[in-house]
Amino acid sequence: MKFQNDYGYFTDDGKEYVITRPDTPKPWVNVISNGSWAFVVSQSGGGFSWWENSNLARITRWEQDLARDEWGKYIYVKDRESGDHWSLGWKPVCREFEKYECRHGLGYTVLSAKYRGISSAVTMFAPRGEQLELWKVSLKNESDTVKSLSMFTYFEWLLGNKDDTHREFHKTFIGTEYEKDLRALYGIKRKQLMLEGQIISEWPCEAFFASSVEPEFYEGDKDNFIGMYRTMADPAAVEKGVLTNTTGRWNDSIASLQVNVELNPGESKDVVFMLGMSQGRARDAKAIGKYSIVKNVDAALSEVKKFWEEMLSGLIIKTPDDAMNIMTNTWLKYQAISGRIWGRCAYYQSSGAYGFRDQLQDSQIFLPLDTSLTKKQILLHAAHQFKDGTVYHWWHTLAEWGPRTKKVDDLLWLVFVTLSYIEETADFGILKEKVKFADGGTATLLEHCERSLKKVLSRFSKRGLPLIGEGDWNDGMNFVGVKFKGESIWMAHFFADIIKRWSEEVLSSKSVNNKPAAKKYLKKFADLKNAINKYAWDGEWYWRATCDDGSLVGSSKCKEGKIFLNAQIWAVIAGTGTEERIKKAMDSCKKYIYRDYGAILLYPAFSEPNRKIGYISRYAAGVRENGGVYTHAATWAVIAESLRKNPELAFDLYSKICPPNRTGDIDHYKAEPYVTPGNSDGPDSVNYGRGSWTWYTGSAAWLCRAGTNWLLGVRPVLEGLLIDPCIPKSWGGFEMTRKFRGAVYKITVSDPNHVSHGVREIKVDGKKINGNIIPPFKDRKVHLVEVSLGRR
Repeated sequence: MKFQNDYGYFTDDGKEYVITRPDTPKPWVNVISNGSWAFVVSQSGGGFSWWENSNLARITRWEQDLARDEWGKYIYVKDRESGDHWSLGWKPVCREFEKYECRHGLGYTVLSAKYRGISSAVTMFAPRGEQLELWKVSLKNESDTVKSLSMFTYFEWLLGNKDDTHREFHKTFIGTEYEKDLRALYGIKRKQLMLEGQIISEWPCEAFFASSVEPEFYEGDKDNFIGMYRTMADPAAVEKGVLTNTTGRWNDSIASLQVNVELNPGESKDVVFMLGMSQGRARDAKAIGKYSIVKNVDAALSEVKKFWEEMLSGLIIKTPDDAMNIMTNTWLKYQAISGRIWGRCAYYQSSGAYGFRDQLQDSQIFLPLDTSLTKKQILLHAAHQFKDGTVYHWWHTLAEWGPRTKKVDDLLWLVFVTLSYIEETADFGILKEKVKFADGGTATLLEHCERSLKKVLSRFSKRGLPLIGEGDWNDGMNFVGVKFKGESIWMAHFFADIIKRWSEEVLSSKSVNNKPAAKKYLKKFADLKNAINKYAWDGEWYWRATCDDGSLVGSSKCKEGKIFLNAQIWAVIAGTGTEERIKKAMDSCKKYIYRDYGAILLYPAFSEPNRKIGYISRYAAGVRENGGVYTHAATWAVIAESLRKNPELAFDLYSKICPPNRTGDIDHYKAEPYVTPGNSDGPDSVNYGRGSWTWYTGSAAWLCRAGTNWLLGVRPVLEGLLIDPCIPKSWGGFEMTRKFRGAVYKITVSDPNHVSHGVREIKVDGKKINGNIIPPFKDRKVHLVEVSLGRR
């Protein structure tokens, strides 16, 4: 039991989080996706399901209420002899179980309980390549008497837009049908009537819910199941012990199947329930038939486990820090892939859409695992760029629509992640890929990237600094430059980093060989660095932005929001600050920004709305971007301090935002200790240190990269794998297994003299190499790498 608290623990291998009591401080969930079908399930049994897009094609109804967590897909059990009833998850009945356990794993969750002689386990997962989920229900009679039980499933059909809050209106479009031969209750939502050119607001669905055994009865009407003025804990249908076989188009549509089970003492039985997107009754019948056989269900679960084992195996570390090992080897990768890229949804935020900058950054998680998936994401996002270089801020799949805003950084992440991909793969061929524009026509990815850069270059102030528009990386600063007069210093650092790398790695390469353009961008880098240091230095740090009227944001002259994290750390990452100023800026971070729970985004927080700033100032002080630890940016502070070779500080900043380390104050922290939160409250909040907005955050991929690429210091460059660790003195070394360009590298780093950084010697397969870059072998073999730290 690792990192055990009052509510649960990690298993020894770190691949499961086991919750031992259901009343966690907030819902602790698992976001399970196979890339098409997805669902979220909490430790209490709450949650919902969707297909492709959690906003436009949500299958089951759910309302966001993290205090009660009373919306879910439930299974009630009734003892027909005693009349007693309970639910197989803690919710909605909330019985006092003799034992209760929720086991969240990679691609599956198991809810186990024991109540009055009956042990149960509900194993939930989405098989690979299928548009459905399975619930394998295992019941065992551990008493010495025969048990006559009835199971009643329950959930409400939604079958379309998540914003179906006017239920009395939307329920009139939903109907149910029962297919006896398939043992399935269907939910069907009738399609919208669309005028030509209209944008769809949902994807009306037809879905089925089936059982592996013949149900005794079924129910499609909520009124009949719950009963008037009853609660979910005590529904009328369960009390009566029989469903009414009601279906049709005139109800508040639900899906309930009643399955009766007889259990002799010591006897066990399995029943499988299937919830899926209809693909036509004939194909549905094949799927239902297949998964009505328990051995096929078990085989499908084994396939899911094998998939995740193989997917995550491309990057494995072994350090003296268990929290880092667990999060890097398992949960950060799983969170980024299942939750952010595939599911795009969680309890705190139900998105469904692709954020242009968001999932692009997230896709960097695939680079040491399967580079083809990063490439796929790059090309997908490039196809949502317009010919003038601008992009959708986000867009919905299925509907293919979204806002074309004036956020100024979105388009640059296409270039940034393309550079990350090329550094990992040396695959310049991606630049020749033809990709469409959102408004017609096609061009190579190289041209798409060039149009992003040229658009940004067209948005510069007279002082040679990029304009902030309706916000840069920080969406909440949406009023700073709406007239396109305000400037962004973070954007200046970020753009400088990109054009320098673009010119040196792409334009100067043999594949592209555009030396004039490379020279032009390098001059722009020099000019931009000069402008940053001429205009943006505040005396002890770099200010963050100017408003349209020229007033400063992130200056010592400001009443609130005097210093911003990103304007300092990106001066380090991009190399745009002078050494003297970087030292002062980072010392200021230590004084004002680095706090008990990580690096806060700004200080002090805004205490009241500011029309010059934007909605960030509407947040309560210390919450989210308004002076909270915004975990995404806090990972960049780890990178900056690693680059400055401050190992103890870098690791301290890492440890403070590494979730298992909050186990000691879990009742205050509240969030799941196995995934990153989007934020934890800053010092200006009365809930200082409280975690929130878990799963759906870009911090998972970045925390993984910050830890492996900069703290452990194994990162790809065009020439190969650069070895540049910056580790705590107490460690003495670490191990890493990493895929890279068609080979596997087993790396052992030794630091016997505890110098923390500086490579003295590297041996590859027993032979000493010059320098600290391991060349790519591309031979599909395993290579042993021995690294010794110290002075040469």
